[in-house]
Amino acid sequence: MHRDRIPQAMATFTRREFLYSTTAAAVAGVSACSTGPTELPLPDRFSYDNLSSDDYVEPLTIVREVPGDDVFTEGPALAPDGSIYFTTRVDESIMRWNPAAASLERFRGNSNIANGLLFDRQGRLLICEGGANRLTRLDIETGELEVLADSYDGLPIDPPNDLCIDAADRIYFSSRPSTGAFSRGNIVSVYRLDPDGAMTRLLGWPEVHMPNGVAISPDGGTFYLIETHRDTDHHRDIRAYDLSGDGTLSNGRVIVNFYPGRSGDGLAVDEQGNLYVLGGLHALRGSSETLDTRPGLHVFSPSGELLAYARTPEDTATNCCFGGGDRRTLYITSGRHLLATRTAIPGKAS
Repeated sequence: MHRDRIPQAMATFTRREFLYSTTAAAVAGVSACSTGPTELPLPDRFSYDNLSSDDYVEPLTIVREVPGDDVFTEGPALAPDGSIYFTTRVDESIMRWNPAAASLERFRGNSNIANGLLFDRQGRLLICEGGANRLTRLDIETGELEVLADSYDGLPIDPPNDLCIDAADRIYFSSRPSTGAFSRGNIVSVYRLDPDGAMTRLLGWPEVHMPNGVAISPDGGTFYLIETHRDTDHHRDIRAYDLSGDGTLSNGRVIVNFYPGRSGDGLAVDEQGNLYVLGGLHALRGSSETLDTRPGLHVFSPSGELLAYARTPEDTATNCCFGGGDRRTLYITSGRHLLATRTAIPGKAS
């Protein structure tokens, strides 16, 4: 680990750039993973028929439209004071919504294309800095920034995307380039970062194709991963793994199949273990994804049954987090908007 006060400029790499799908070393790099066969059985696609959506969520409301010409919101996170922090990727900002004052401010610029955010138990902000290929930790009071992870086995990691923390304060995060982009040295992966700084690759190509949202069940025994690859015959699903006390994964299985539609993106978990997932599209975007997945919030049971659905107003719905004093306000990032809904079940305690 190392520290700096001001975010470093976006890293530039002139060698070791390769496509993960054509690199023999990539396949060899997954030897540490022990979660089962590369291709897991796929369940049938879920149905939108006969849902009981009103039993789980209220209609979505627009909290605030974020000003700007090209706004793409991501990565909402609940702060200890009840504020909601989220990212706007195009202008590289971290925004702060204060529900008590109903005010939106730009908390921090030059975010290195920050994506997923999460506050740890000490109130420090963990940041997936996609543009700098690193995971950082920010003291929001002093401004001190600490780099937690930027390489693995001597090579740069791909852009961190999303993250979660277990009861032992181990950080789990997804890492992959944008669709069609070059890797910066390592394969697409899910890593575990221990409190002592030790880093382990838990999943990697070709077992996973495009890891995105990650979350842990309320009892700490299940790790969830959303796969979001846009290309034909690649993973678009939610995967569940048994999570052991030592932070290892086993018994991988697919519980939700989004293919051929756009997959889920990010997710949050309520105290009963249900998954709140943003996904789908209003319009095609030049990929192999269809419109079979409706645009909006999907609530799945822990076993993958679709329980509820609420439509978001525009593309692209990305991620969500629970907030409010009772943990029953779900905040959603979608296109230019920060949205919210009230839920019947509180979010899981941190």
